[in-house]
Amino acid sequence: MLGSAVLGLGTALLVAGCGAGQITQTDTQAAAINGASAEVKDIAIRNAELAYPEDVQPAAYLEGSDAEVLMSIVNRSGRNDELVSVSSDAATNVSVQGDRAVPAGTALAIGPNEPGAGKQLHGEIVLEGLKREIRPGQTVIATLTFRDAGPVDVELPVMAPSEPRVAEEGHGEGGH
Repeated sequence: MLGSAVLGLGTALLVAGCGAGQITQTDTQAAAINGASAEVKDIAIRNAELAYPEDVQPAAYLEGSDAEVLMSIVNRSGRNDELVSVSSDAATNVSVQGDRAVPAGTALAIGPNEPGAGKQLHGEIVLEGLKREIRPGQTVIATLTFRDAGPVDVELPVMAPSEPRVAEEGHGEGGH
């Protein structure tokens, strides 16, 4: 009886140990957010994207227009850092306004609206004079350069609309 119990326990441990050290399905899953992520040393860029183009129908950034960048820049180190510059081959110029410092253990919110009644550091990045039309579903690469962490490329998708899509008159989804 004792031999059967030891054999059963040994088999259970062997089977449980077969997956140890293996690559799991969840180790490569991306977060369920629309924006991109990037890292350079102790700086993490999260939920990076271009604001949804509200003013043009169908929604697109036209050649020559400007695009607002949205993202969070998180400094996970014990040392202060600073966003020195931003560049993109997709724009003739990149404007950086507001806070550029990213103190140790804090986040810098980038976007047109100041977050949380001024409780967080806030800056704005605008891609000015786009060199091509950019539609939702397309991306633009921007290079952010930090004083200590150095440069990092971020692939910026166009933000998904906040409103649900509505079928146009005569273009219903019922196949009529």
